[in-house]
This record gives sequence, C-alpha cells and structure tokens, in this order.
Amino acid sequence: RKSRKRKVGQGANEIMATTVLESSSVSAFCESVAIMLAAGIQTDEAVSLLGENMEDGAFKRACDAVYLRLIAGEPLAKALDGSGFFPRHVVDMVGAGEVSGRLEPTLRTLAVYYDEEGRLFAKMRSSIVYPAALLCVMSVILAFTVAVILPVFVDVYESLSGNLAAGSFNAVGASIGIGWAALAVTLVCTVVVLAMAVAMRSEGGRRSLMRAAERMPLTRNTMYQLALSRFTSALATYVASGIDTDTAMKEAVAMVDHRALRQQLEGAREAMLDLAAPKSLAQAVSESGVFEPVYARMLTIGARSGSMEDVLGRLSLTFFDDAIMKMDRLVDGVEPAL
Repeated sequence: RKSRKRKVGQGANEIMATTVLESSSVSAFCESVAIMLAAGIQTDEAVSLLGENMEDGAFKRACDAVYLRLIAGEPLAKALDGSGFFPRHVVDMVGAGEVSGRLEPTLRTLAVYYDEEGRLFAKMRSSIVYPAALLCVMSVILAFTVAVILPVFVDVYESLSGNLAAGSFNAVGASIGIGWAALAVTLVCTVVVLAMAVAMRSEGGRRSLMRAAERMPLTRNTMYQLALSRFTSALATYVASGIDTDTAMKEAVAMVDHRALRQQLEGAREAMLDLAAPKSLAQAVSESGVFEPVYARMLTIGARSGSMEDVLGRLSLTFFDDAIMKMDRLVDGVEPAL
C-alpha cells in the first residue's frame, strides 16, 4: 500500500479531470467499489486495487485521483467531487449514502442506473449518427441537382420559343426555387443533427441536450420521469438513514435539476413546513401532484406501515424503467420516420 501511494503520487500533487467519465465507466466504478466494500475492504484500498492493474486511460486516472484524495483523509463523496471525473449526481448520492450509513447499497443503485443510462446514450448516439450520414448524402444530392442538373433545363427552354416554352420555363424556375428551399432545410437539419452528435460525446453536451429535451413535446415527459427517479432514489436514501423527513426532503430537493419538478417539490416542502397546518412527507408529495395517484397511494401506505424507504426504492426503479421504455420507443422511431 505504501508503494502504491508513492507510485500514484509521483510527478503530481493532484490529478484533475478534463472530462467526466462515460456512464459505463461510472457504473463499473460504483459496482466494483460496492463489491469490495461488501467483502470488508476499506474504501481507499478498494479504489487502489481497482485502478492498480488498469491500462493508462481515463478510468485509471480517475481511480488515481480519487485514491490520492482518500489517503489525504477526504470522504469518498468529496474525493469523487474533487477528482472532476464523476457527474454531480454521483457525488450527491454517494454523500447521501455516507451520511445515512448506506454507502454500499447506494453504490449498487448508482451502478444499475448508469449502466442503463450508458446503454440509452449509446443507442441515442447510433440513432443520431445514421440520420446525420443520411442528411449529408441528401445535401450533396440536392446541391448537385439544383446547381448542375436543373440549369441544363433552363438552357434548353431558353433556346426554345413560343407560349409553351415560356410556360415550361416558368415551371422550371419554380422547381429551381423549390430545390433551393429543400436544400436550405436539409442543410439546417444536417447542421443540427451533427451538432447533437458532437454534443453527445461529452458530459456537458449531454446535459445541455437533456435540458433542451425537458422543453420538447416528444421528450418532456421522459425527462420528467428520469428526474423523478433520481429524486425518489435520493429521498429513499435519506429516509433510510433515520433523519427527519423535513431534512430528507430538503436534501433530496437540492439534487433536482429539472425546473418543473423542482417547483412542484418546493411547493410540497413548503406544505411540510407550514406552521398553521403542517403536512407529512407522504401527504405533501401526494397533494402536490408529483406522483400519479396510484403511486401517491403506495407512498401513503408505506408511511403508515413504516416501510417508506422500501416503497420509495421500488418507485424509483419504476419511474426509471418507465423513462427508459419511453426513450427506447422514441429512438426506435427515428429510422422509420427518416
């Protein structure tokens, strides 16, 4: 272990990321650390073992950066945050797991979540690359048609005379106008799709696309379900730690990035803190309309039976699976539409 410290520490006092790890790598990291924690290995040693036999790359650099911070005395959440290799959601959830004493199950939950997210992003990338290639080919064909082929007909009709030639010439002129309009629309679509393909390659780009998807009619509900799944998972972790529900709600709401959902949750939290007629967590969430009636009823029953954290955990998986299913249907419809 001492030799590992010297090896990692040579040449740099601190390793910082330039890009966030891919979802699949985040899933592998969380799953591996959870397995070693279950085996009784302490956190810093688990991270050290995880990166020790890896080839040089982003994953190994991430393990080294986290390990350096762990042996300096930082908790895992702070080490992940300081390394710069991990998404904000992972940092927040790991912090909640450490506070609640449920670090191992939290890491396993994150592993499943980011494994599914990685699969979804891979499918989205493939569905964007195909239309991008097709639109590029269409742009070339349209440009050649409008710039080379149609002008030939113009020359032919200009050499003719009579009313028929004049009428035909007008038709050709209209066709050229339509061709240029089609080319312009196709070029705009091509630029947009290529920009999306480039954005999908980085964490920041994916987050920007997801924020844009929150406002688009076809993806708005899916993004809401994903945000709701994250909130419910965080709330379940805090509730399981035994802290009061007001604090659990406050910390879970702080992790929500989705604007519409955050406004609803803030309203529910205000209802819980209302001095005149304070409501329980289940009542506030149910009356705010965050959950559908059937899920709100499940939460109420869970609160009464003392199994709220279990109900929240199941609901989180339900919301996530529903979001994945909707996104799959949308992605699968891209190619037939083209």
